[in-house]
Amino acid sequence: MPENNFDIKGLTNEQVSRAREQFGENKLHFKTENSFVAIVKRTAQEPMVILLLAAATIYFVSGKAGDGLFLTAAVLFQASISLYQFSRSKNALEKLKDLSQPHCDVIRNGARIQIKSEELVIGDSLLVEEGTLITADGSIVHSNDFSVNESVLTGESLTVFKDKYKDDNRIYAGSSVASGLAIATVTAIGNDTKLGKIGSSLEGIAEEKTPLEVQIANFVKKMAVSGALVFVIVWLINYWRTQNILNSLLQSLTLAMSILPEEIPVAFTTFMALGAWRLMKMGIVVKQMKTVETLGSATVICTDKTGTLTENKMSLAQLYVLSTNKIIDASEAAANNEIQLVQTAMWASEPHPFDPMEMALHKAYSAVAQTNERPNYKLVHEYSLAGKPPMMTHVFENSDGKKIIAAKGAPEALLKVSDLTPVQKDQITTALLKLATRGYRLLGVGLSHNESSTYPENQQDLPFEFLGIVAFYDPPKKNIQKVLSDFYTAGIDVKIITGDNTATTVAIAKQIGFRNVEKTITGTELMQLDAAELQTCVHETAIFTRMFPEAKLKIIEALKANKQIVAMTGDGVNDGPALKAAHIGIAMGKKGTEIAKQAASLILLEDDLSKMVDAIAMGRKIYTNLKKAIQYIISIHIPIILTVFIPLALGWLYPNIFAPMHIIFLEIIMGPTCSIIYENEPLEKNAMSQKPKALSSTFFNWHELSVSILQGLIITIGALAIYQFSVACGYNEARTRTLTFTVLIAANIFLTVVNRSAFYSVFTTFRYKNNWVLFIIGVTVSLVTLLLFVPVLTAFFEFERLSYTDLFLCIALAALTVFWFEGVKWQRRVKAQKVKKDSLL
Repeated sequence: MPENNFDIKGLTNEQVSRAREQFGENKLHFKTENSFVAIVKRTAQEPMVILLLAAATIYFVSGKAGDGLFLTAAVLFQASISLYQFSRSKNALEKLKDLSQPHCDVIRNGARIQIKSEELVIGDSLLVEEGTLITADGSIVHSNDFSVNESVLTGESLTVFKDKYKDDNRIYAGSSVASGLAIATVTAIGNDTKLGKIGSSLEGIAEEKTPLEVQIANFVKKMAVSGALVFVIVWLINYWRTQNILNSLLQSLTLAMSILPEEIPVAFTTFMALGAWRLMKMGIVVKQMKTVETLGSATVICTDKTGTLTENKMSLAQLYVLSTNKIIDASEAAANNEIQLVQTAMWASEPHPFDPMEMALHKAYSAVAQTNERPNYKLVHEYSLAGKPPMMTHVFENSDGKKIIAAKGAPEALLKVSDLTPVQKDQITTALLKLATRGYRLLGVGLSHNESSTYPENQQDLPFEFLGIVAFYDPPKKNIQKVLSDFYTAGIDVKIITGDNTATTVAIAKQIGFRNVEKTITGTELMQLDAAELQTCVHETAIFTRMFPEAKLKIIEALKANKQIVAMTGDGVNDGPALKAAHIGIAMGKKGTEIAKQAASLILLEDDLSKMVDAIAMGRKIYTNLKKAIQYIISIHIPIILTVFIPLALGWLYPNIFAPMHIIFLEIIMGPTCSIIYENEPLEKNAMSQKPKALSSTFFNWHELSVSILQGLIITIGALAIYQFSVACGYNEARTRTLTFTVLIAANIFLTVVNRSAFYSVFTTFRYKNNWVLFIIGVTVSLVTLLLFVPVLTAFFEFERLSYTDLFLCIALAALTVFWFEGVKWQRRVKAQKVKKDSLL
């Protein structure tokens, strides 16, 4: 049907430009804090920065200007790292926000075009139809069977029918189209919309923290409280021994610095934001940051059939004509009743089709129709897709008053509303079974001869003549068998939830190697189950057919009640509730409606389910790498804390072996290691063959922390052993400090390398592609070399130049305190190999 846009021309390009200059863009502008000011304030509030500034002030007051300047420079360096990490995260999130921007259709220069919602201007002719999100306020100038859901504004979930003749003939940004189509002239955009005025009052509401964020915040808070308590204790001990207030404060500040694990929240923010950015580069838009955290935990994926498992490239394959009781190839349609079936199916479609099946029907109509009647008819009434099973009806009328009332939908729906004999019903049922078992998608087609100028409220109340069935072939996607295999290998269950019939769905499922095709259930049957039966059903059943919104939502809720972490794909208006209810709602970027995209937490730009395999792999990688980073931070903090505290608490010969400058140097090395090296680590090769991690799992339970604590304690033993060795040999304080410091630095480097995997050996991880490892280790070694061998720096840090024998001793001892963990990893590999071998027997 040629596009006429209902004789609406819309704005010209020149008028659009003038309107944008006068009224601005369609964006919500609220008070936001300047980014630079915000990061400066945030940095100034960091406990580590406060401690550094306090230590620098004490140095200046006590006349040690060099030490004070060094710590001031350290503050600036710390702030620059925070600014860099913040800008990386912010840039990544801004790109994501731009990609997830809603789109809308407008009529401009007499043509229908799609634009970003922010490009709408006052006076635009905004075209909205079922499944779209309304992105500006406007007045309706044309509509067909148009209803909206305005619950976001009113709290009322019932749909409201509107047209230009009613008192309420306006549409509002934020509401969604429940049925039909409308064209409205835009009257308000951005903050001037009804939603914008409400939104201004919401700008102070903070975003809810994710479970992992809460765990990290609680851990850091506990460490900060511990640091404060130890600070007071150490200050009292030092003051009691020396009666020197400033020096006592410096030593207690040193310990407080060593306790604070401020790298952990920085690492979390960096990992999540850059993870979302990496997903975006793969064609996966993450709308909510908590989704990144959840991805690695997915245990069930509920997927649609059409367009997800199949190509969504519909071709009209076969026809069943009831009057002749024959199935023929669509390309052979020649008789009047066969042509009538195709034509009626086309009239039951949208005048401007976007659905692949309706596009195929319009194409088939063009092939069989001797005269194109579409320009002569106007859509005068419309019943949107509704019912259980669903059907839709269109009423067209020409200038002579001749009407065409055509319906299509689930064959069962058309059977219910048609006057058929038992023999005809048996014939149709037999044909349905034959076509469905070939994997075809089926639509029943009916024609009504009601000539009344009024229409019943429900399309099912019209009298219909059942003409036949149109069968479409939608081939499975070429990569779908591998995608399913990857999900199964990763320990993820896959379930098909579709509106299609059982026989067609099972036929396609068998073609693609889908597991557990034997047991199926329909939406109607599912709704009759009680809670206990439902939970058992969703656990045992893999194929759910003839599903409708309430049934889909019930499946998701039942899976969640079974403690499953649920991902669900969807594209239509009816998928909205289930997408929102799922832990990971996945909308299709191309065929997905705006409603589905807004309800989902993740969008696949290319409608390719294989991207979900990549997304889950990325989620597992991010979680594993963050775990490595946090375990590294905890492991290396323990020896720093104890090396500062034990000599003081036990009254050793050199009780205050480290000053704030030594601690901040270690912190400067540790920060990039955890946030850059581990963030860039690749996915380990066994990550996608393991079961999903529990969403409730935490880094901060005893099982997870025990290895980190043990690593830290053994490094502590090494550092304190070299300390006592130095004292036993009669070395002075400077040499003792240098040896102890060198052991800690060498252990830090070895720990970085060893902790790149908790399973594979360093010989395997050395082959991982991560250029940052050698770079940061190289920088660390270079800086330590300067401290040990450049006299000015050696004196400033109160070190002493070491002999090569001393260096070798420090490196060997550090290696001994770290590389024992390689033996643990070897045992894990042996055990895993044995389990694998036993499972094959």
